[in-house]
Amino acid sequence: MLRSLDIRDMLLIDRLDLSFGPGLNVLTGETGAGKSILLDCLGFVLGWRSRAELVRQGAAQGEVQAVFDLPEAHPARALLAEAGITIDDDELILRRVNALDGRKTGWVNDRRVSGEVLRQLSEVLVELHGQHDDRGLLNPRGHRTLLDAFGAMDLSAVRQTWAARREAARALAEAEAALAAARQEEEFLRHAVAELDKLSPEPGEEQRLDVARRAMQGAERIRDDVARALQMLAGDGAEGAMVDAARWLEGASEQADGRLDEPLAALSRALIELGEATRGVEDTLAALDFDPHALESTEERLFALRALARKHDILPDDLAGLAQQLRDRLERLDASEARMGDLRRAARDAETAYDAAAAALTAARTEAAGRLDQAVTAELIPLKMERAVFRTVVSPADPGPEGRDTVAFTVATNPGAPSGPLDKIASGGELSRFLLALKVCLARGNDALVMIFDEIDRGVGGATADAVGRRLQNLANGAQVLVITHSPQVAALGAVHFRVSKSVTDGMTTSTVTPLPEPERVAEIARMLAGDRVTDAATEAARALLDG
Repeated sequence: MLRSLDIRDMLLIDRLDLSFGPGLNVLTGETGAGKSILLDCLGFVLGWRSRAELVRQGAAQGEVQAVFDLPEAHPARALLAEAGITIDDDELILRRVNALDGRKTGWVNDRRVSGEVLRQLSEVLVELHGQHDDRGLLNPRGHRTLLDAFGAMDLSAVRQTWAARREAARALAEAEAALAAARQEEEFLRHAVAELDKLSPEPGEEQRLDVARRAMQGAERIRDDVARALQMLAGDGAEGAMVDAARWLEGASEQADGRLDEPLAALSRALIELGEATRGVEDTLAALDFDPHALESTEERLFALRALARKHDILPDDLAGLAQQLRDRLERLDASEARMGDLRRAARDAETAYDAAAAALTAARTEAAGRLDQAVTAELIPLKMERAVFRTVVSPADPGPEGRDTVAFTVATNPGAPSGPLDKIASGGELSRFLLALKVCLARGNDALVMIFDEIDRGVGGATADAVGRRLQNLANGAQVLVITHSPQVAALGAVHFRVSKSVTDGMTTSTVTPLPEPERVAEIARMLAGDRVTDAATEAARALLDG
């Protein structure tokens, strides 16, 4: 509920503090008194598109504050939580300042916010209806939501199957893209795996081959020298000469008085060392013996390993792992075709489930549309539009999370006349009554919004105006309705009555809004009945309306 509206230096208002009550609040006044200024100011604090110049002439800035009562379950609380704003009680205070240079600054419970936050809050706080309103019932983009609310539609099945349908389609599309990309490299994978399998590399093989190659290359360089040394050692020259020398010395040692004993011992040791040296050189020469073809084959494999590693930009020791990785990719590629079949079936099943849920929702909407048409038609009869035809048209649309229907409210003012959108077919007075009848049918059980009707009774009078007022009064039962009206029948049904007036002081025009007690209500309604010259009959008629 809108509890209060405080305005400072906005348009023709210098200072205004209004307190509203539950039920039907009516605002009356002469044409041009400034009733629309109140809506401008309320729209300003709610972040709606407003006039370019709002600040009162001569003022430095204008300011509007609106205070709402916010019950615990009010949908505005979710928006506040999303914006990081907490409220300690049930009071929501919106304040917005308009500087002279056009800058606008807004607050919610003293927390500075953007105009967008105010606009989002306004969607769940206030509902405006009038002949030129494109935010409420005249906006065809909201007709489906209104019909769903009227029919108490359960959209959970459609939303769930839509989400499943999208997820299945996404999984299928990703798998198809991955398979197409894999097919493009399939030839490379098979060639690379065949090449790796043919070489069959092993971890650590490159180092083993390199060590063997180096050993064979070193043996090739020193073998000739070792062989020549062995030839010299194993030949008859050195050993034979030493043996001959030992034989001659042994023959002479008997007459040498022991002087040859030591040389003979040394020579004997030398013959032993010579033999050991010869055997060592023979062993070394045997170890250096290798097959030149083995060196060639070792080098070929080593070079092949290194070349393949460079080709794949990895280390030779990683070739064996790469081969397994590529084989795994090929296996996944071969298995993916079977998985594609599963994904295609899942996508078809998800689409079938969505189609069934959407078709059920379409049927429910069509049934609810018929009930809404009957309800609106019944409301139009006391509004003197019994010949008018209201139709809720449910048409096919692109599928989405809320089904595959578009909904449009259409009217024909007379049977057989062409039907069309509300605001294109109906005249001003007819449109007002259409909107009221529709709102009466749609608003049942919904008291979260403050409903504002801007001269919705324009162009009607007498019994029709009374019917309009009665319906506004019914709408206000358990809710809050604000009505700007020129109809005395409507004004007389208000629970709270405000008069808007305009005065000129020292060349400055000012609009004021005054809550009217009972005697002044009589005078105001008498004025609305009689005009500038209020008669006793008009006064009595005003009392009768208030008593009625």
